[in-house]
Amino acid sequence: MQLVIGNKNYSSWSMRPWVLMTHFGLPFEEVKVRFDSFEAGSDFKRRIGALSPAGRVPVLVDGELAIWDSLAIAEYLAEKFPQAALWPRDVHQRARARSVTAEMHSGFPGLRSHFGMNIEARMPEVGARVLAAEPDVRAELERVTRLWEDALAASGGPFLFGEFSIADAFYAPVVTRLRTYALPAPEAAQAYMARVLASPGVAAWERDALEEKDFRAFEEPYRSAR
Repeated sequence: MQLVIGNKNYSSWSMRPWVLMTHFGLPFEEVKVRFDSFEAGSDFKRRIGALSPAGRVPVLVDGELAIWDSLAIAEYLAEKFPQAALWPRDVHQRARARSVTAEMHSGFPGLRSHFGMNIEARMPEVGARVLAAEPDVRAELERVTRLWEDALAASGGPFLFGEFSIADAFYAPVVTRLRTYALPAPEAAQAYMARVLASPGVAAWERDALEEKDFRAFEEPYRSAR
């Protein structure tokens, strides 16, 4: 299998299946397509468009099959490697894990738009400014951390549904955002964040991201690339 991704410093959607596959030791070849522009006719759009009609990363290529969308990729992997238990084995826990993963996949537009993933950066002043000015973003942040607390309390941890799962891989980019912008979180949520950041797949992704040093101005609206 090949997993086609974008820049590791910025591409939160690419991070999810990469972390998942790395954590569980699923075999794949990484193919990185550098962000140059998202405009039609850019090298990025040309290369990704040859694989996926959506024109976005990630894309999983398995033989003649190309799967786009991070959640579709995760579901495909869960079916292809059932022994890995990418979702919780218990049917009720699995349903809850799918619910919180789908909420991440389709929700939290304020957090996404104001706090773009930027693993290399530390911008606490931006975090403070946005939270002071945007009540909807404050509400989304409270929802995320409460979701983590509730899942951890129900499962007993150390991850959202006990062992690391698709749900944790999907929230891993959010964890990096809270750190980048120094967003407040309750103690239990902070402890969960530390465990996610220390997990093998996330730690490996972050090491690679810090080595890129490929700063893209259009991905950094709050500062100049350096």
